[in-house]
Amino acid sequence: MAIKQTAGHDQLGEFAPLFAHLNDDVLFGEVWSRERRMSAHDRSLITCAGLLSMGLFPQLESHMGIAKRNGVTRNEMVELITHLSFYAGWPKAWSAFGLAKKIFGGDAGADATAEADASGARPVADHGPYPLGEPADGPNFTGHAWVHYLTEPGAECGAGNVTFEPGCVNSWHTHPHGQLLLVTAGRGWEQEEGHAARELKPGDVVFCPAGVKHWHGASRGSSLTHVAVTPAQPGEEVVTWLDFPDAEEVARLG
Repeated sequence: MAIKQTAGHDQLGEFAPLFAHLNDDVLFGEVWSRERRMSAHDRSLITCAGLLSMGLFPQLESHMGIAKRNGVTRNEMVELITHLSFYAGWPKAWSAFGLAKKIFGGDAGADATAEADASGARPVADHGPYPLGEPADGPNFTGHAWVHYLTEPGAECGAGNVTFEPGCVNSWHTHPHGQLLLVTAGRGWEQEEGHAARELKPGDVVFCPAGVKHWHGASRGSSLTHVAVTPAQPGEEVVTWLDFPDAEEVARLG
């Protein structure tokens, strides 16, 4: 999924246009968006570890914020800093903890839920007949999501088993050749631009035509899993991400 970054163009577009292009379009637009190779969650952990080790704290603070949006929990960040304190230095760890408290300080509840999930106290989500897969959290999801790819990267017709935690939806987006959704578990919603949202339940099959804006995700009280089948030409972007649907309207769906 493509990550949209404009900081380079906004701050340095006129002064250093090449650097702005490399920052926004190459680093974030291409490297960070290669989620079939490594999730945004894992890239955030690696990036924060590198910046902490170099003592680049202004950049570290910024990337901690990105990490939080990419699904990194407070406990994961605390563990990262604690581990690196023995390799990068105790003073750097103290400084990093100050930033982590500022950004993750209120996330104890979310981490308690994550720990309960990991301990087996309750399932993370019903992922249907396929494995849960790898985290797919990122700027285009409102919560945690996972994907287990059913086809090889770059396949002409890609397919993946996608699971959304309760209440998680993705942003409006389009596909150049449309997308087929085969619902296998849970309950959720899908909406195409100009139409009312429709409920999704196991056994439902939904096709969104080429170029039509739509969003989909889980209901507030249930996870949702569907197989997403997305055709594409070789080298073609399979999705264009847009803004999020209205949060109040989504909440009213239940």
